Amino acid sequence: MSAFVPLSRVLAGGSDEGLFFECPGCDMPHRIQHGAGDGPRWVWNGNAEKPTFTPSILVRYPWGPEQAEQVCHSFVTDGRIQFLSDCTHALAGQTVELPDWDSV
Repeated sequence: MSAFVPLSRVLAGGSDEGLFFECPGCDMPHRIQHGAGDGPRWVWNGNAEKPTFTPSILVRYPWGPEQAEQVCHSFVTDGRIQFLSDCTHALAGQTVELPDWDSV
């Protein structure tokens, strides 16, 4: 994984030009790629303090001894995360402020 460089209270950058925010539902950073390039890309409003990313962010990963698939599906709008109902964590269906970087 790339080294994190704080860009604001809620965002960090990586050496691979990705943006990262801490997800309080998953207790881990999620990566967003924006601008031109290969792979999935999101539109970013350019605001490091109150970011908006479109479209929705869907993260799937194996977890635990059983490697059960976890799902985190959200919209990040004006510095808030709206977790959709298909999330497998406790914040499903809730909207919360983006936490401070490294506070999760």
